[in-house]
Amino acid sequence: MKFSSLGPGGGTVSGRALDWLLAIAGGVLLTLMTQTNAVLARHTDAVYASWAAHAIGAVVALVLVPAIGRRRPPVPAEGAARTPLWYYLGGIPGALVVVLSAVAVNSELALAGTIALMLTGQVVFGTAADHLGLLHTPQRRLTGMDLAVAGCVLAGSVLIVLGGA
Repeated sequence: MKFSSLGPGGGTVSGRALDWLLAIAGGVLLTLMTQTNAVLARHTDAVYASWAAHAIGAVVALVLVPAIGRRRPPVPAEGAARTPLWYYLGGIPGALVVVLSAVAVNSELALAGTIALMLTGQVVFGTAADHLGLLHTPQRRLTGMDLAVAGCVLAGSVLIVLGGA
């Protein structure tokens, strides 16, 4: 899906540039979420912090859905497979991410080390999922560049963690 919007100079930002901006914004929000949940977990516990984050997220979603407008999902073509019910369990890994990251941030890893290692896990699993076609992702051949990128992310994470950043 491609979007187009006004950029800083009044021109439009479209296609790949907007994709990059949205991904970076998601990373900033993920880091902000991780830090605030870790602080909440320090004052309560990791499970409570996860519960609170998801409860507030549910309230925000309940406000955003009517405000933004709800698009109806496309009707599956005759004979097409329906979405498996277990796909709706995606919140379970989300809850575990919040709990585990809250614990990790409150350890010697701190925020930068936690985020760096989370990124390493995402890149390694994402690369494997792409290569193996896991969870119905389009399967693609692993390249040397993929391995180099994963290695650089891992090396950077090790530097952040061992360097005490």
